[in-house]
Amino acid sequence: MTVLRNFIQSLELGRDRSLCVRLLAAGLTASISLVALITVASYAPAQAVRKAGEYFPPPDSKGGWRTLKDAASIRKLAGMDLARLEQAYDFTQRCSQNGGLVVVRHGYLVFERYYGRANRNANPDMASTGKAFTSIACGIMIHEFHNKIPDGLDQKVFTETYLPEAFPLDDPRKADITLGQLLSMSAGYHGEGGSPGVVDGKVVPLQPVPGQDIRNLDQSSIRTPLWTNPGGGYSYSSPSPHVASIVLRHVTGMELQDYIDQRLAKPMGWGAWGYCLHRGDFLMPHANGAGSTALHATDAVRFGYCLLHQGRWGDKQLVPADYIAKCNKMLPYNRHTPFTLQFENNSDGHVAGAPRDAYYKSGAGGFGIFIVPSLDLVIYKLGGNNGQYDPALAGIPLTFQPDTSRDDWKPIPRTPFNEGSMGGDDGLRRVLEMVSGAVRD
Repeated sequence: MTVLRNFIQSLELGRDRSLCVRLLAAGLTASISLVALITVASYAPAQAVRKAGEYFPPPDSKGGWRTLKDAASIRKLAGMDLARLEQAYDFTQRCSQNGGLVVVRHGYLVFERYYGRANRNANPDMASTGKAFTSIACGIMIHEFHNKIPDGLDQKVFTETYLPEAFPLDDPRKADITLGQLLSMSAGYHGEGGSPGVVDGKVVPLQPVPGQDIRNLDQSSIRTPLWTNPGGGYSYSSPSPHVASIVLRHVTGMELQDYIDQRLAKPMGWGAWGYCLHRGDFLMPHANGAGSTALHATDAVRFGYCLLHQGRWGDKQLVPADYIAKCNKMLPYNRHTPFTLQFENNSDGHVAGAPRDAYYKSGAGGFGIFIVPSLDLVIYKLGGNNGQYDPALAGIPLTFQPDTSRDDWKPIPRTPFNEGSMGGDDGLRRVLEMVSGAVRD
């Protein structure tokens, strides 16, 4: 029976088929059912296989994450220092009017706390954090629809097939833009607002130009001017990932929100979620590939946890592992900055207090999802002003009474003795360092 158990475990772990032969040679023919033999014969090596003892949380509606509450169990089972996590949370509260900190390590929810209007069941506008979801959706697309987009990230997408709306081209250089460049902010699209360009690590000032117009989202994104040749520099430009989402629409025949819902949300068991499509009296006809996802906090860490597990969720490979492997390193699509496929990565060590394999996506207001593979760690920092917590944005009714105690909160001013409220990416990098520093094994 011990050998039989080893045989069954080998199927779960995806070991080679020759084990079956060895077990049969050991005289276990009568013990192994015909069904098991068929399973071995039909086993597909590329299929995602759940490792023995590996944990994936059920939906919140069915119990949710396994949770550690006290310092001793957090230290023993998750290898983290609760006092250090409390310090990270205290810092988080300085950054924004509303927010929170959620930390998962070794599959345990080890820290979860909110302030202001933030809440586990809130659906705030996560702003540009949603760009990460666009990227991952595109990663699924180029695998699932390989025949339609055979060159994958290297595919030049300003063609009648992928972007018929773009013709006639307003700039002939756009014909050379690849999907990988769109997803790495190196397509040459002009940065939004006062965002500069960066060429080989050196900043190039840019004068502001018109960018996205939510009432004409597709065309305003497509027609945003180029400031350099495709691949010639990096500039943070929201039109770029939205154009990638238009390509996804044409290749998959589905809206971005529906594609994410089918390929990610439902398999992982997300609760109520959506995109912030309602802008006053205007309903956007398409989700913005540049962001404004609205997820529950514990579902945001589910998303990060899936990436931490190389795209697997249980026994399903939701996202191609080879795509995720590209997200935390510099690629030829963007040689200028540590930003790849919509993720800032620490491959160059610019976040001094965090591992070099860490990668994350930030969003206006102080939102950010972090994945640190070497520490088996996922972090979600919430932020945002009151407007980002307006339930009318996503059209998802509130199921809780929001805490309005910080409605009059003001950012902390910078002084010679206080760095002030670090509401942007600097604050996010600090949280990454502080939570990484709480690891004790």
